[in-house]
Amino acid sequence: MNALIDELSWRGLIAHSTDLDALGAHLDSGPITAYVGFDPTAPSIHMGNLVQVMVHRALQKAGHRPMFLVGGSTGLIGDPKQAGERVMNDVDVVAGWVERIRSQVGRLIDLEGPNAGTLVNNLDWTAKLSTLDFLRDVGKHFSVNRMLDREVVKARLETGISYTEFSYVLLQSLDFRELYRSHGVTMQTGGSDQWGNLTAGVDLIRRSDGGRVHALATPLLTKADGTKFGKTESGTVWLDPEMTSPYAFHQYFLNAEDEMVVAYLKVFSERPRDEIDDIAAQQAEKPFLRIAQRALADDITDLVHGEPERRAAEAAAAALFGRSELRDLDARTLAAVAKQLEAPRLEAGETLPALVDVLVASGVVPSKSAGRRAIEEGGAYLNNVKVTDVDAVLTQDDLLDGRWAVVRRGKKTVGAVEVVR
Repeated sequence: MNALIDELSWRGLIAHSTDLDALGAHLDSGPITAYVGFDPTAPSIHMGNLVQVMVHRALQKAGHRPMFLVGGSTGLIGDPKQAGERVMNDVDVVAGWVERIRSQVGRLIDLEGPNAGTLVNNLDWTAKLSTLDFLRDVGKHFSVNRMLDREVVKARLETGISYTEFSYVLLQSLDFRELYRSHGVTMQTGGSDQWGNLTAGVDLIRRSDGGRVHALATPLLTKADGTKFGKTESGTVWLDPEMTSPYAFHQYFLNAEDEMVVAYLKVFSERPRDEIDDIAAQQAEKPFLRIAQRALADDITDLVHGEPERRAAEAAAAALFGRSELRDLDARTLAAVAKQLEAPRLEAGETLPALVDVLVASGVVPSKSAGRRAIEEGGAYLNNVKVTDVDAVLTQDDLLDGRWAVVRRGKKTVGAVEVVR
């Protein structure tokens, strides 16, 4: 078996392939160029997209050339969803998202050297394509019967699907053929939910050019209960630090489920097999130490945000629970911590709020009487300093970065408020 295929298989990154043996032989024959496409339906890519990035990082390390396509045209259309039409975003908005995502993925792959990665935008070749040329040159190779047989289309037939979304598969197939012709791309990857689109591109190249190319789909990562990995109660885990802070990002992986953490580690860490096997053995023996979670959180945060941001996230977590100084955290990290704690805004006039009111507003205690009791019993802290006065009122010096107050009850119950004057 090809060494790269063996590695991807061990890491759980292969769900489907057009012909795995043929793909292995193709990879053995010399450096190939493979691509994956990301549609700009938001200002950032997310954890599902990062799975594809990890596949292409592995390809590049094995000597192959990765290519990332950001869909400046397909992002204007939208791949059909199981339920309901996608909202069409403004052209200028999509163009802005294209540039943000190009910059984002460009930091996750090596863009220099003999097998340098490449970034492309499908608007470059579709913008000048006429409708007649598209229908004659691409549409004639597609059977409507086969298009209707796609699972996502079947699911939408009763409620309705627009011709725009119905035609998406043609555009993605055109991308594969264009990259095959202009860049010698012979492989496309994507999530298993993209399998119909991937194989449609393979078929178009065979029908129109007589070429043989390959497709490889990765499994959709899920949590132990079957729900989407990378989803939280507040939404998607994004790679953009303005949308998911490095602190929240690191915390998300620290809280990975014991049942799934080793599987996630195989996908998102580039540690060698023997090291991951050793971590898995330690995790199985002493899961309470959360060794795998720490390795996962550190590795993926280092990759996406860099080691300095990861260390800042660790410092913030330590400071929250009294193991280091909260005042040492920078303003951006403090704001990220407060957002994660869902800190409410407290309007203040000339007099700042009483500590008891802060404890209640932050959710650390359920009532003022409980807050007073926590103070009297020695279990209330303001910015990690024990408070003993039940009548204590915040001062300006108590506000971190001039606006935040972090309170804690006991060792583990933490909250915050934003004081606005």
